[in-house]
Amino acid sequence: MSFMFNPHPYDDPTAVNRPKLDEGTVRSILSGTKETAGYISDLLIEKLKNNTGPVVLALDGYIGAQFRQMINLLSQNLSQKSIQVTALHFADVYKSSAQLDAEFTENLKEDREKDPVLLFGKLFKENYEDLLDKEKLARLENELKDTKAGENHNVIIVYGNGCTIKRLRPLYDLVLYFDVTPKEVILRAKKGMFTNLGDPIAKPVKSLLRRCYYVDFEVAGHLRWDLIKSDAINFYVVSNDPDHLYLLPRESFSAITSALAKYPFRCKPVYLEGVWGGHYIRKLRNLPDSMVNCAWVFDLIPLEVSIIVEAGKHQLEFPFFTFVQKEGTALMGADCVKKFGGYFPIRFNYDDSYHSSGNMSIQVHSGHDYNVENYGEHGRQDESYYVVTTGHDAKTYIGFNEDVDPDEFIGEAKRSEKEFTPVDYRKYVNHIHSRPGVQVMLPAGTIHSSGRNQVVLEIGSLTIGSYTYKMYDYLRADLDGKPRPIHTYHGEKVLRKERTTSWVNENLVQEPRIIRSGDDWAEYIIGEHDLLYFSLRRFEFEKTIEDDTKGKFHVLTLVDGEKVIIQSLDDPERSYKQNYLDVVVVPANMGRYVVRNLGNQPVCIHKTMLKDGFINDRT
Repeated sequence: MSFMFNPHPYDDPTAVNRPKLDEGTVRSILSGTKETAGYISDLLIEKLKNNTGPVVLALDGYIGAQFRQMINLLSQNLSQKSIQVTALHFADVYKSSAQLDAEFTENLKEDREKDPVLLFGKLFKENYEDLLDKEKLARLENELKDTKAGENHNVIIVYGNGCTIKRLRPLYDLVLYFDVTPKEVILRAKKGMFTNLGDPIAKPVKSLLRRCYYVDFEVAGHLRWDLIKSDAINFYVVSNDPDHLYLLPRESFSAITSALAKYPFRCKPVYLEGVWGGHYIRKLRNLPDSMVNCAWVFDLIPLEVSIIVEAGKHQLEFPFFTFVQKEGTALMGADCVKKFGGYFPIRFNYDDSYHSSGNMSIQVHSGHDYNVENYGEHGRQDESYYVVTTGHDAKTYIGFNEDVDPDEFIGEAKRSEKEFTPVDYRKYVNHIHSRPGVQVMLPAGTIHSSGRNQVVLEIGSLTIGSYTYKMYDYLRADLDGKPRPIHTYHGEKVLRKERTTSWVNENLVQEPRIIRSGDDWAEYIIGEHDLLYFSLRRFEFEKTIEDDTKGKFHVLTLVDGEKVIIQSLDDPERSYKQNYLDVVVVPANMGRYVVRNLGNQPVCIHKTMLKDGFINDRT
């Protein structure tokens, strides 16, 4: 898995969730940008009538949020009522761009020996206040205090990322939060629609996005989290389309997320092309012909995907992580929230090399200590592959062959990185013959690759960034024509050389073992190991199978079969109809549920859950 630097703009229309919402909630949703401005203008006028002095409005939002159109519309509306509007741009309070760049040198090191294309970084652990000029912030605070103490009946709009920090929050009469989905943020970055926090002009897009992942997204996400927890947002604004905003009163937003957390749900996938990309999912999901191929399908990468809720005639799209921040305990269970700091701890995507031009790179991921020390991460990057479908001669590469010298391979890989020489990777790297239903576990440190001509469901652990160290990539160029980066410096440090064919066969490719069964159904453990904190399982059934979340979320993927419905046994209306290869989350609070086959053929469903005792695991 890689950072989402190049998402395809295609919007998948199929992932729509339809929780039952009361009529009052649906009616309270305001649709349209002009309509939103009109409503807020009227509300400000009402507040002015009840205030002895001015009204102060805060417009904050996630990175990439656009405020100027709303400010202009509000100003136009209010000026017609002879109300003066003053807009204060919070960007003016930041430290200088040069000062911020200097302060982030530890987070964004430039060492091309270790990181050839400057992809990695270290997560910024501070908050917005640490990006601000103390004197400028104090001046703004005093200006707002003095203005509020006056008797002028005007409107002050403070706008920009970070303006709702705790220190200033008591000075605002109204707070609007403009949320933006992760894919839309990336697309806006590539269109030149915003800069990094504190920058007057935009950096090159790859530098801008690297800064975003390690700094800007971090501070913005944590502020949004605090605003949600403290109930400080008066109106939540769905702002993916600046020309068609949706305005949700705080109570309505809460009602929607609370309802959704009681249902099985599916996130909206993001599709990415790649040099080894295949064509299976492109055909299955009728992706646009403009796509060269489809390498990655981010079905449930928690920090990269969004979720759509149908509310009456409206379709509201917001970041999945906003939903996680709002409904963490109901969604994931109290122990999970405590263990993983409120983050959704497992990620899911498809790697599609079906009828492609080649394998994924020979690669490795880093473990807990390395990730924490070098990147400030939450823990290790483990992965696993579940083989969904294969073409001719498909292989999965995993571990080293017996009786080879891994150091010799590392030497060959280093020489290839410098001199562009071929490496006989098959000599060194073990492979298994892929077939549908094979589960391969890939704990950090295991050399591996998904070979050409297959689709795998990749399931991995929690990291904010992506730490894929390519050891060898067949000397090929990427889609942009540039050589793909190799990361032997980091790869050598984290490779587990003792994981050879025999160890792999004994530990990482397991025979399914049945744990419960009935007349026409069974549940199997297909992958479980001390090195992974999640359990990989499979349902096999003809008509129905029942289960119980028991306070832990389940993630179900229909890997064989046409269509099923996942229903709460206590309230069958809480359901989701799942199609082939949909990835569906069953929330922790669901309790007892049933999966019913809506087709004629037998069904296989891949199930992922946190292992028993995960709370004591070292992530």
